[in-house]
Amino acid sequence: MYKVADFFCGGGGFSEGFKLAGFKIVFAIDKWQPAVTTHEANHPKAHTYLGDVITISNLPDDEFHKLVPDTEVIIGSPPCTSFSNSNRSGKADKSLGIQLIEAYLKIVARKLLKENSILKYWVLENVPNVVSYIQDSYSYRELGIEHDGTLQVKYPSSKVYNAKYFGVASNRKRYFCGNFPEPEPLITEDKDTISVNEILRNLKEPNHNLNTRIIDPNYTDFSMLSKDITDHHYIVEVAQFEWEKAKRHKQDKGYMGKMAFPEDLSKPSRTIMATMSACSRESIIYPYIPEEKRYRLPTVREIACIMSYPLDYRFYGQSKGIKYKLVGNSVPPKMSFAIARAIAMNDGLSTPKTYTPITFIDDKPNKFINLNFRDFPLNKEKPKRENAKFKYHIPYLKINTYRVELSNKYLDDTNLKIEWVVEIHKSQGPKATKTIPDINMKDIAKEDQLNIDKFVKTMKSKLPHANKFQKYYCMTGEERKQKNLIGPYELLSEIRTFIDDKLDLNDQRTILYNTERFPYPIYIGYIILKKLTMHINKKVLP
Repeated sequence: MYKVADFFCGGGGFSEGFKLAGFKIVFAIDKWQPAVTTHEANHPKAHTYLGDVITISNLPDDEFHKLVPDTEVIIGSPPCTSFSNSNRSGKADKSLGIQLIEAYLKIVARKLLKENSILKYWVLENVPNVVSYIQDSYSYRELGIEHDGTLQVKYPSSKVYNAKYFGVASNRKRYFCGNFPEPEPLITEDKDTISVNEILRNLKEPNHNLNTRIIDPNYTDFSMLSKDITDHHYIVEVAQFEWEKAKRHKQDKGYMGKMAFPEDLSKPSRTIMATMSACSRESIIYPYIPEEKRYRLPTVREIACIMSYPLDYRFYGQSKGIKYKLVGNSVPPKMSFAIARAIAMNDGLSTPKTYTPITFIDDKPNKFINLNFRDFPLNKEKPKRENAKFKYHIPYLKINTYRVELSNKYLDDTNLKIEWVVEIHKSQGPKATKTIPDINMKDIAKEDQLNIDKFVKTMKSKLPHANKFQKYYCMTGEERKQKNLIGPYELLSEIRTFIDDKLDLNDQRTILYNTERFPYPIYIGYIILKKLTMHINKKVLP
């Protein structure tokens, strides 16, 4: 069977897929020690090397070919952070990412140019955005090789593939390019994709059924006793302040669409990220005790199975965060397997019919840290720094992309003098607008005027001046609750409650200001918040 060299190997998902197809993994490299340790443990017959791919790509010929063995297949997944949409909204510096890709391509080119080269196939994986930064072909001289000719990079099989159509329980899109035959999807319709629920039901709940034999959700001819499955029997509960923040980001992010909270387990998982977060839009949060509104993070084993790793695959790291990153940065093994199988079929090679368990060569017994049965206490909210920024709108009040937003503005950075600003925002990007209308009650219904005046009068007695309002914001939510204080979040929530009680959100009336017509409930929310911030800022109310 063909030999494989894996560059930027990470935790070994790319290698694992080829191993499952019967290929022989002989070489792998990564510059992150947990990745090297993980790959080395799960692929003990390979030479796994801790080093820098750019440095290796520039070694003299004798050193280069001595270190990097000749193989029929080269695979690689250069770090994708700079190309990801989640990094500065896709505007991060791409220069290092491009250097890493070109270093990988240089290695491929040098192996192809070697006399009597045996290299037949090579594959590069990255996020979809990378397609704009990879050329169709490179001259060898562009890659720093003194040789005429070009390396073709984009072939008919080079495209974005979604792992969910290859038997992975994750809606994970990635771009693959290079010289390889196009893999054939196992699934063609969304209704047939594997859901998170299917994985979780097979794996069973953490800390339960310890003596039950668990059939691998991805490789059904393999099973393990539940208690022997690593990194699964523990709970990381999400603190209330964390899940409330995550819920806001997912379901009330201003101009962005709603996301499920908690996760919709009836579908394939959203893309597993490298960072294990509990309070962001990208957080993956599962129900824990639903009737008590308690939630948890997935275990490392759960996300590993979602990514199609075998049950016995081990992730070597000192913490759950490192293990999570090893999984999140991976090429899902089943996606990799599909490419390996396409190569095997193209060349008439046979692939194994059954799963072969991993044989660990554990010469350092204390190296592997198992998260099972560890206690992870709830995170505690920390006070914010005194100059923390605030920017949020009346919660869950968006009408035709209009929303009423409150923010703090520093008038004097030295003395931290603060003013609270209210604006009506609409849309996003180039079409985004911000408006600060005058307070005009003439077009407001008399009954609503009376209700507004009454509510504003009540709230004014509870609100401090601007700088103290900032101090309340910097406290923890629990501290504000215990002291019965109203900070920005509480104020916005009170206004939303007023609107729900006194207004019809389906009211089609609009308020004309200059040439723009604001939805009636939006304008009411603006007037209330404007009046109250003028009080907070010690300005005279009209």
